[in-house]
Amino acid sequence: MPMTKVNGVDINYELEGDGKETIVLINGLADDLTTWFGQMPDFLAAGYRVLRFDNRGIGKSGRPKGPYTTAQMAQDAKALVDSLGLKDFHLVGVSMGGMISQEYALAYQGDLRSLTLCCTYAAPGPFCSRMFKLWQDMAPVMGVPTVMRDVTLWAFTQDFFLNQEPTLKEFEAAMAAMDQPTEVYLSQLHAIQVHDTRSRLRNIKVPTLVLAGADDILIPMNLSEELHSLIPGASFATAKGGHAFLWEFPQPYNEAVLNFVGKHRR
Repeated sequence: MPMTKVNGVDINYELEGDGKETIVLINGLADDLTTWFGQMPDFLAAGYRVLRFDNRGIGKSGRPKGPYTTAQMAQDAKALVDSLGLKDFHLVGVSMGGMISQEYALAYQGDLRSLTLCCTYAAPGPFCSRMFKLWQDMAPVMGVPTVMRDVTLWAFTQDFFLNQEPTLKEFEAAMAAMDQPTEVYLSQLHAIQVHDTRSRLRNIKVPTLVLAGADDILIPMNLSEELHSLIPGASFATAKGGHAFLWEFPQPYNEAVLNFVGKHRR
């Protein structure tokens, strides 16, 4: 996979497809660009060129000393797309990636044709803040793979645990094999703990979709609804599944994203 240095950090990326329009994907906390395995076939088949990349602190990208912020990671994304000559694209972010995408839209919305914010929030609120503080306390003692095992319990639906045990074991094995050092995980975690765009979201004018998992218990529906209410003219939709709906139920997720993005093609 190609690598480029932006903002003093090596960023690993993959740019695929030969479509005239580009979708840029930004993944979540402790997730690398393979996050989008369930989306790539459909997005490419729909005729888009697709850019995905490892945020600073994960995958094959550099792991500079933190803590990080979502605005800082939005600057990384901007430097990457500029280095590739990409303009007038559709930005899709999931969870932490949705927070980074908010900061991107606030700073560089002239680059965007559309903005899709998935299972994310404008600010964490008391429930998520307590959950993230628990992860922060657990990671140095128990390790990042153990924290990610806990995240799995919040991310998938009960049906997944009851009826998709082979796939569940694959995810658990991947979590156990994570090589993200604790200090780097905490640097990314800090970004979602301090993220707060509530006072600025009224400045987003680009067509926006807030897409929530219908059964998300990690980022509760009220936070998605708050985010939607703060962006003028934004659309709101839900797709089947919980916080990990893009993995557990990729088809409904892909359809929701492509339906919205398709409305804003050139």
